[in-house]
Amino acid sequence: MGWKAAEKLIRHWKVLRGDNVMIIRGKDKGETGVIKRVIRSQNRVIVEGKNLVKKHIKQGQGHEGGIFTVEAPLHASNVQVVDPVTGRPCKVGVKYLEDGTKVRVARGTGASGSIIPRPEILKIRTTPRSTVAGPKDTPMNLVLEKTYDAKTGKGVPELWEN
Repeated sequence: MGWKAAEKLIRHWKVLRGDNVMIIRGKDKGETGVIKRVIRSQNRVIVEGKNLVKKHIKQGQGHEGGIFTVEAPLHASNVQVVDPVTGRPCKVGVKYLEDGTKVRVARGTGASGSIIPRPEILKIRTTPRSTVAGPKDTPMNLVLEKTYDAKTGKGVPELWEN
């Protein structure tokens, strides 16, 4: 049994992987957990240790069969981010600080209005950036070469030649 793609996708996600959330609907209502995975194509999230279901897996090459307990996805509307100050579920708003940085804030009735920090797990890159120049990378001597002189106007291509 697989989930089909959602008909109307969420454009601006308020919950992120690593967020501390409270489940507001379903059999685990009122429990809190950390988002393990976000499935954007289905508008669903998987919360660690919550919404557990039994899954029957047939035996195959390299793995045993049996009945396993796995975490099933929850719809994104059934979870809310926990306010870091009050510990209650809240809506998430966006605010820009004086220095221009974009932050998430706790909103709604009974919310503290405090900043919701970005999860640490999102700051860690799964694959580190390569520091070695590849065959398709531009060499540094060509990058640093001065091709335009603003005072003389040399280096500007003649676009309007007739």
